[in-house]
Amino acid sequence: MIYSGRTIYDYQPGRSGLFAKNYLQDFKGQYLQTDGYSGYAQVCTPQSGIVSVGCRAHARRKFDEVIKALKGKNVKPGKAHMALNTIAKLYAIEKQCKTMSAEQRYLVRQKKSQPILNQFKQWLDKSAEQVPPKQLPGKAIHYALNQWTQLTCYIEDSHPEIDNNAAERRIKPFVIGRKNWLFSQTPNGAMASAMLFSLIETAKANKTGAVCLYPLHSDRVTQAGASCRA
Repeated sequence: MIYSGRTIYDYQPGRSGLFAKNYLQDFKGQYLQTDGYSGYAQVCTPQSGIVSVGCRAHARRKFDEVIKALKGKNVKPGKAHMALNTIAKLYAIEKQCKTMSAEQRYLVRQKKSQPILNQFKQWLDKSAEQVPPKQLPGKAIHYALNQWTQLTCYIEDSHPEIDNNAAERRIKPFVIGRKNWLFSQTPNGAMASAMLFSLIETAKANKTGAVCLYPLHSDRVTQAGASCRA
């Protein structure tokens, strides 16, 4: 999780939406930008007032997987190429307005992105009737449609991003490291790892030396991981 310049990792014993709800119960932000994990629906409710914003990169990845799966086969991934070309146009607009003011960014999104999204939605609706939902192209199309509200609400404001790649990039170091240790021996060990990675990635994001930060919190990390050495 990225929030106010901080990168926060957390360990939970399962994937129930209740864990996300409990962890984010004090979250006061207007938007929560995530992947398509359904558990976040327990956080983004009318009562909480938190708006769920989706990740276009995840939707794009579904179509990219279609092209990779059909590579070398005598099948043209026409619909996947069409979707990727459309998504590329949306990203090009975001690149253009990256350094603009909040008001300008909103106006550009309304003027340029909205018409593209309208056409894309019509194309997805039509394609959903033509492609079996259990085939890879169908899965990609239905994912985009099921997430449509979350994937398009970014144009209604200047603050949300088109995707959640900032958080995805922060996850990558942890995922790479996890390949080395595979499992934490205990929940406390997992929490210690999450705490340590939170310190390091927050330091990197704020260009602060992690070595300087570590002594301030090393006692807590040591206590959290104590049972790992038992």
